[in-house]
Amino acid sequence: MKYGVPAGPEIKGGTVLFTGLPSAGKSTLALATRALLTENRHAAEVLDGDDVRSRFWPELGLSRADRAQNLDRIGGIATLLAGHGVIVLVAAIAPFADDRERMRARHLGVGLELLEVHLATPPDVCRFRDVKGLYARHDRGELTGLTGVDAGYETPRRPHLRLDTSAETVAESARRVVALLAAHELVAAQPVPER
Repeated sequence: MKYGVPAGPEIKGGTVLFTGLPSAGKSTLALATRALLTENRHAAEVLDGDDVRSRFWPELGLSRADRAQNLDRIGGIATLLAGHGVIVLVAAIAPFADDRERMRARHLGVGLELLEVHLATPPDVCRFRDVKGLYARHDRGELTGLTGVDAGYETPRRPHLRLDTSAETVAESARRVVALLAAHELVAAQPVPER
């Protein structure tokens, strides 16, 4: 028996990487998905890229190398949790394709699955939401290197799921993520209650 995982049929864990521009809805969707999973008795945890960085390695900035290091470290935590049967929901901009691919390879290397969900929320909607005030800070000249504005974002070519969070509710998007997990046999296929 693995620590924290009951005896019986093998419980498979895995990771969902929510990637997209700032204020695309990554953290909101990860939290809503966790709520649905825990309602259905699945172990689930959210790793928010900004939150993890500020709590555990605040020395990392937003340079290309630091962004890669942040995602690598998050990937290490994710594989540890997923290896114990947890569905790990990673909310991170993860702007570079090679960093995302390295995270996927790390999972595959230990027999785990990583599902990529691209939040293809239009840039003008992200700017309007401006959840963390990043666009406003950029406009005032207080911030440079903002992904999607003056720093690049490499759009995933073949994500497992692509969502426009401006075109559906959070609950609808979360149900689609749970359906994706069920299709990959990471959670039991069962009706998810309407909200």
